[in-house]
Amino acid sequence: MRVLWLIAACIAFSLGLIGVVLPLLPTVPFMLLAAMCFARSSERLHHWLITHPRFGPPIANWQEHGAISRRAKYAATLSIIIAFSISVGLGLPRMLLGVQAATLCCVMIFIWTRPDR
Repeated sequence: MRVLWLIAACIAFSLGLIGVVLPLLPTVPFMLLAAMCFARSSERLHHWLITHPRFGPPIANWQEHGAISRRAKYAATLSIIIAFSISVGLGLPRMLLGVQAATLCCVMIFIWTRPDR
């Protein structure tokens, strides 16, 4: 079972790394998932991830306080606006845009109601 958790952790971590350079793919949720999977598969990799100078603080903020930094909230908001603008620009059907808008609004409400650090 540990091997499956390790594979899942590596996939989540890889997606998180891609999210660092691709603005529409979130980084922190994948790093949170990777941390959870590493905790079940490799104590050494879990410790490395949660003490990483770049990825560790957002994970610690979430695990300890359920908090999202203000900078991350602004980045998420900008990404959501860009993603929705692309959908509008592509001329997607109104029904699909409505579903996307409703979903993204729920995501924004969730993000902005979390405490800051």
